[in-house]
Amino acid sequence: MKAYELLIMLKPNLDDEERAAVIERAHALVSANGGVVDNTDDWGKRKLAYEIDKFADAYYVLVEFHNNPSEIAEIDRVLRITDAVVRFMIVRRDDKA
Repeated sequence: MKAYELLIMLKPNLDDEERAAVIERAHALVSANGGVVDNTDDWGKRKLAYEIDKFADAYYVLVEFHNNPSEIAEIDRVLRITDAVVRFMIVRRDDKA
């Protein structure tokens, strides 16, 4: 398994329960086929450099995980169609040994 980072930018108008549900869904996607969530870092609401979908702010969450490269496409597909997600990015990272 390889190490990855997933940065999710959520709509700023979500309440805590909706935000937690999206984060839990991301965790479920990672661990669905044997992946492991290493760390979840809640960065909170931050100002965007430019407006996206008429939002000036977004709620940032960083998820570090290990997964098989074949599973990344499914995580990408599901996050792409999730309405609460403004933007996201999955990058491969060097393993922290």
